[in-house]
Amino acid sequence: MKRKHTFLSAIQEIRDTYRPNRYQLMPYLIRDGAYHPTAIICPGGGYRRVCSFVEGYPYAKKLNQLGYHAIVVYYRVKEAARFPAPQDDLARAVREIFENADRWKLDTRCYSLWGSSAGGHLAASFGTDAVGYAKYSLPRPGAMILTYPVVTMGDLTHAGSRNFLLGPAPSPEQIRLTSVEHQITPNYPPTFLWWGDADDTVDPANSRMMLAELEKNGILCTHREYSGVGHGVGVGKGLICEGWLEDAAAFWEEQRTDAAKKAAY
Repeated sequence: MKRKHTFLSAIQEIRDTYRPNRYQLMPYLIRDGAYHPTAIICPGGGYRRVCSFVEGYPYAKKLNQLGYHAIVVYYRVKEAARFPAPQDDLARAVREIFENADRWKLDTRCYSLWGSSAGGHLAASFGTDAVGYAKYSLPRPGAMILTYPVVTMGDLTHAGSRNFLLGPAPSPEQIRLTSVEHQITPNYPPTFLWWGDADDTVDPANSRMMLAELEKNGILCTHREYSGVGHGVGVGKGLICEGWLEDAAAFWEEQRTDAAKKAAY
């Protein structure tokens, strides 16, 4: 499905293409001097590049409009993406965000983690004990927002993502460790998950197996499957999935409200 570019997204694509292949944070902050809830965003790109122009910058701007700070994570890709480099980068991002919370006016309580495609794999893996927040001794996300994610590194994976993350001949142990569906436990964060049934890049079976494991483990999950929607559509402007981001933000807000009530007791 061909993406529709605005002038600003076209400029962002050029920046994404020529950006150095290294860890970096790109904050999109509401400049009113007030604290706002914090969304951390991992764009996709098949672990080949970080496509903020479609799954980072547009999300951040919409989230700003809804009253949230948003921070896009650029993680290592291509030859530098060998596991666990991207996971290390995301952990570094969360740590840095918490360390700068006062300076950037970030309300990090019940923060949300957003990931699309291969960035969805990175975000989803951070919700696990084995390779995620618990391993790095970091606070658990209050909500996971996953957009047509790569989930498995097994037979139904996105081959390019697996090749960059694990190399051409990963061991069965590596495949299992990095297949999110095998690492979900009852500790996994509440999740908003969506995909399109016409996705010919990342098999929708990835999202369906993620959903099955979330339900098996009793994880609160809201999901959407959109008919005729393909891959890489971002905010979905002009498509039947348009509005998913607002629905996801509402789901996150419900988790924030529940967490605040629990903290009050």
